[in-house]
Amino acid sequence: MNPLRHDFIQSCLSSSTTDYTPSEQSGRLSYLDIGCGGGIFASSTARLPSTQSVTAIDPTPLVIEVAKSHQRSDPALSPSKLQYLNCAIEDLPRYTSHTSDTSPDSGTGSSSEHKKREKKYDIITVFEVLEHIDSPSNFLDSALTHLKPGGWLVGSTIARSPTAWFTTKLIAEAPVIGVVPAGTHDWNKYINPSELQTYFETRAASGRWAEFRTQGVIYVPMLGWRNVNGSEQLGNYFFGVRKVA
Repeated sequence: MNPLRHDFIQSCLSSSTTDYTPSEQSGRLSYLDIGCGGGIFASSTARLPSTQSVTAIDPTPLVIEVAKSHQRSDPALSPSKLQYLNCAIEDLPRYTSHTSDTSPDSGTGSSSEHKKREKKYDIITVFEVLEHIDSPSNFLDSALTHLKPGGWLVGSTIARSPTAWFTTKLIAEAPVIGVVPAGTHDWNKYINPSELQTYFETRAASGRWAEFRTQGVIYVPMLGWRNVNGSEQLGNYFFGVRKVA
């Protein structure tokens, strides 16, 4: 599914009703990847010429160690381009320290002081995360404080439909033929696109969010994941929303 993630992000950026200019001086994008797992999306994003930096976080120590191991094996993934942190979004620092020169104009003497600068990102991603969260609204409240005005929240999750129950519970978690351990998914935690849209229109300060969009994706045996327009209500789908202010 990873190539489709990148395609969807590009479709969000290109379809915006207003041109978005990254605030980084380089003109490149900063990413916060929440629930990064082993770093498949984070590492592929860090390699893009349009990327300034990627901060990837996950509360599970083991997967962060796996991600860091992959990073060490790839010289292109320098710590300045890709940073992995073992923390939950609620524990991610909102401020970074930097040193500023306070030397007098006269040139007599010099000093510096440490200031805190709020760290925000152009794009925040939450791929295959929301369906595992007990309180997705509180989770999103925490995540969205890190997003720059004009930036995008992009993610993927699963609609709460009979088809999704059949494919993700009965088949995917089946003994022998299943691809994930039993109990990986809780059908009651799946989120329909309309519920996500309602969250942004009501709870998350009306008028602050715009251009909510979705794209359904279906796994086709022997072919892999494919975009299927109109399938958002059936199972897996991408979603994106832009922060207005």
